Formats: sequence, structure tokens, C-alpha cells
Amino acid sequence: MTRPGLLHLLAVSAVVMGLAQTIAKERIFQPLRERLGGKETWLGYLVSCPYCLSHYLAFALVPLTGAYYLDATPRLGALAPVATWFLSSILVVTVAAFLRVAFWFVDETQGLVRRRQRTEDEETQVRRVERRKLEREVVKLQGEQDGRHRTH
Repeated sequence: MTRPGLLHLLAVSAVVMGLAQTIAKERIFQPLRERLGGKETWLGYLVSCPYCLSHYLAFALVPLTGAYYLDATPRLGALAPVATWFLSSILVVTVAAFLRVAFWFVDETQGLVRRRQRTEDEETQVRRVERRKLEREVVKLQGEQDGRHRTH
């Protein structure tokens, strides 16, 4: 049997990370999380924590995708396949955790860029409002000066 490659490991880990993040954090699964007790119950916490949930997703996805990367020693006998499944699942979870951190940095960076742009837009808007006020004041003062010149 050929061992799946690094790209396969990354793909399965990305699926685990994406599913865990979606189920644990996105609005579409909020009713499920609430129905299971939110973070106040064991099961609710399980589906509210992306890292926790990623373990169970990996336990299911490793055999479904054939993502076995570590072989347990044959000396374990009948336990060897279970150990191989468990260790491969933990490897997928670990890679998924690193992917989650990388995506967090990307998301946070994008958030900083959006906040910076929003701040710049707000500052530009404030300057426009102040410029309009100043222009109205100038027009008003010019009108007052014109009125004084006419009366003198």
C-alpha cells in the first residue's frame, strides 16, 4: 500500500480545520451549539471549540480518506491498526492547528487592513466636513465684508 503524500496530509488537515472552524464559530451552527448547551456542557463545549472538535473530525476523516501517515509497531498485534489510526488522527489535528493559526494571522491582518482603511475613510470624511464648514464661513465673512463696503 502506498502512503499518501504531504499534499494529502495538508488537504485532509485543511478539511478538518475548515469544518471545525465552521461548526464551532459560524452563525449557521449557532442553534446546534446552543441546543447542545453552549460552552456550559461537555457536548456543547465540544462543538464550540474548534481545536476540540478537530480531534473528533480527524478520528472520522482519517479512515474515510485513508490518511494514515504513521505506522504503529506490529508488536502491538491487534492494537496496531487502532494505534495507527489514532496517531495519524493526532498528526492531522496537529497540522490542522497550525493551519488554523496561519489562517488566524491572515484573517487578523485583513481585519487590521480593513480597520485602517475605515479609519482613513473616516478621517477623510471629517476633513471634508471641516473644509465645507470653513468654506461656508469664508463665504459668510466675504458676504459680511461686501455688505460693509456697500454701506461705507
